[in-house]
Amino acid sequence: MAKKQPGAATPALKILHESGLPFKVSTFEAGTDHFGDNAVAALGADPDRVFKTLVIDLSAGKGPRRELAVCVLPVSHQLSLKKAAAALGASKAAMANPADATKSSGYIPGGISPLGQKRVLPTVIDETAVLFDTILFSGGRRGLDVEMKAQDLALIIGARFADILAE
Repeated sequence: MAKKQPGAATPALKILHESGLPFKVSTFEAGTDHFGDNAVAALGADPDRVFKTLVIDLSAGKGPRRELAVCVLPVSHQLSLKKAAAALGASKAAMANPADATKSSGYIPGGISPLGQKRVLPTVIDETAVLFDTILFSGGRRGLDVEMKAQDLALIIGARFADILAE
């Protein structure tokens, strides 16, 4: 039986340890809502550099089967569902039901990481991420953030960069 890696408390951290890419983990008091704002305050970080992970539904109500995707964007901005749909090659998008997001990702809202999800989903990261040396995003649990290069994150999860921010 393999030894558990120190700090590999979530599937996201396990993947990061296995990747060999540089990253840093921070923990903080997550609060009970406004998780992105709490992360910004606790980490003393620029809100444009702290990214949230949102699960969207590209099936737009077409039958019972959901076609989910992931969007990673700064906590300081809102998602443009129209831009996200276009970036992912769909005609429409809606926010995924939180229960569907949890079932697909294996994480709870406020702690959904783009890494280590139960189902690998198409992912788009807002293009502003490349403006920073590193970005911060959820490590798979509320109050657990990872800092790394956006390009490295994209490489690990096969994500693309696009403008997905609402005006």
